[in-house]
Parts: sequence; C-alpha cells; structure tokens
Amino acid sequence: MIRYFEDIAIGDEMELGSHTFGREEIIRFAQKYDPQPYHLSDAATAQTHFGKLCASGWQTAGIFMRLLVQKKQALEAEAKAQGEPVALTGPSPGLEDLKWIKPVFVGDTISYKRIVSGKTESRSRPGWGLIHGENHGINQNGEPVFFFKSNVFQQRCDRG
Repeated sequence: MIRYFEDIAIGDEMELGSHTFGREEIIRFAQKYDPQPYHLSDAATAQTHFGKLCASGWQTAGIFMRLLVQKKQALEAEAKAQGEPVALTGPSPGLEDLKWIKPVFVGDTISYKRIVSGKTESRSRPGWGLIHGENHGINQNGEPVFFFKSNVFQQRCDRG
C-alpha cells in the first residue's frame, strides 16, 4: 500500500528489485546518453582505469528510478484491489550525495532499496510531509555501487 506520512517510520525499508546489466544494453545507453569510451567498447575500455566495459552511472540511476516507479505502481494497484486508500506521493524537491561507488560491469546484478532516514512536516505545504531516504544499489557480491539521499513529499492523513 502507498502509505500516508504518519504511517511511515524511520528505518522502514523498501526492496525495489534487481537488474542485471547486459553488454548490448550498456552500449545502447552509452551511445544515446553517455558516449564515453569505457561505456562503448571493450577495446576502448581496455585503455582506461576500468579495464573492461562498464555501465554509465546515469544508467544505474535510471534503473533505480524505473524499479521505484514499478514498485509504487504495484503497491498502489494492490491497495486499490483491496479497497484501501492510496496516499499521494511527490514531487521531490531534490536529492543529495549522489555517488557511484564502484563500477557496474557487464553481467553485474544490482539490487536496489530505499531506507527511510527521516521525516519532516512541511511548513509550506499543508497536508504534506517530507520523507527523507537513503537509496542504495548493491552488487551480487554485497558491495555498494550506487547511493543517494532523497527527499519526497508524502501526503498526510486527516484522520481527525
């Protein structure tokens, strides 16, 4: 279910899913959005500090966003099917500390999750609060590869 601001607790975790990065997918993304040598070919990458083809950091971020939206859509559909209310989410006033910690290579599987790190009642938007999150991408070896902090508006519940 998509929960209201009051129902969300600091420390709540949401597993978003995993994605395995394929060679052709990495190259297609790079050709279109991030045409740096280490994202385009094995030969070019061999001459860099990466040593082998790796995904663009923007691709790892894009996959995070896709999985987040899909998870929210599934939770919303489930809540509606059970006749439960669905709280509104968004927009986001921004993110902080975006980090690409380790390269994501061909064949790596990245698991993504969001952890609620804080909550703030909105002073400028009555009926809304801000949910602060820490967002992680972890590879198949348990190593962090991607991280950022997020802030997202979440609807408050008037249970008066």
